[in-house]
Amino acid sequence: MLAVERFSRRRFGALVAAFAVTLVASSPPFGAQAGSSDAGKLPTEIPQGTVLRIGDPETQRALELSGLIDQLPFKVEWANISGGPQTIEAFRANALDVGSVADIPPIHATWTGLKVKIIAAKFRKEPVAHPIYQLGIAPGVEVRTLADLRGKRIAFSPGQAQGALVLRVLQAAGLKKEDVNLIELPSNGDAYPVALASKQVDVAPIWGVLIKHYLHQYGADGATTIPHGLRDDPAHLYAPQAVLDDPAKAAALGEYVRYWALATRWVQEHPKEWIEGYYVATQGLNSEDGQYLVDADGQFDIPPDWNDVITRQQATIDLLARELNRPPIKAEDLFDRRFEKIATNALNAS
Repeated sequence: MLAVERFSRRRFGALVAAFAVTLVASSPPFGAQAGSSDAGKLPTEIPQGTVLRIGDPETQRALELSGLIDQLPFKVEWANISGGPQTIEAFRANALDVGSVADIPPIHATWTGLKVKIIAAKFRKEPVAHPIYQLGIAPGVEVRTLADLRGKRIAFSPGQAQGALVLRVLQAAGLKKEDVNLIELPSNGDAYPVALASKQVDVAPIWGVLIKHYLHQYGADGATTIPHGLRDDPAHLYAPQAVLDDPAKAAALGEYVRYWALATRWVQEHPKEWIEGYYVATQGLNSEDGQYLVDADGQFDIPPDWNDVITRQQATIDLLARELNRPPIKAEDLFDRRFEKIATNALNAS
């Protein structure tokens, strides 16, 4: 790491870019890498002038910092869009080709009549030790275990990962929706910590650096957090079926999944560059907050096949369908398995 830090950022990016050229030139075509039974159906030719409209700000920044962005074999229109509501709205407006979300938006999109497919899946290797969320407890509220949630007012955002987590936490605690008071609130920004601090709710799932800031600001008033003990770590790329039906865009998406995986590894291997180049330079955080988030992330895990991923997704679907009175969905139908092996093969090839 010390040797790398002596390089200028420009020279470092050039070295990584050169590495990417070697990788792409020496690797077999990604269609051959896809590996699933229908892999041959994924188009491999990207016509000149092909454009992808991508809503994946973190990967965009990682590609920029690493120099890999210069090697993308298609044109990109980047959109500062992430999360379920924004990506679904952009898909419906035909303004976005692929987005980065957790596990719930593809389910919710399907229930609202929008056909989408997951094309990449990523997790954390130690999900319980490195959770995304903790349960924030409002000042003066006594909650020490999940069983103490009975009778509490809990922030709830149906259609988003936070909402599904609340339902899974209640299930783990042996509670039903009727045993608590679910308060529908938007989960964007710092809405949940603010709702906790103002005692609009008793409990809310909070994430990332918001956990640290919530305890720093309101800990003296009695604010606390407790772990939920569940996996909450899925991260997916997904795209509308209409986009995947376009051969040129489908081929470009295959290459994007490859570079998404390489960017993921670059972030993990270059934490200092990532903290300064992303968290500090673009997110308005200080280096200490950036280090907190890097430490919280742990190690990434891109599974070589999606069997377990689909099983977990089916369990989530079944829970949401039951609790939200939605029709059943086959989880298998939410995944385009032509893309299944691309990410891991890209990592293994290098």
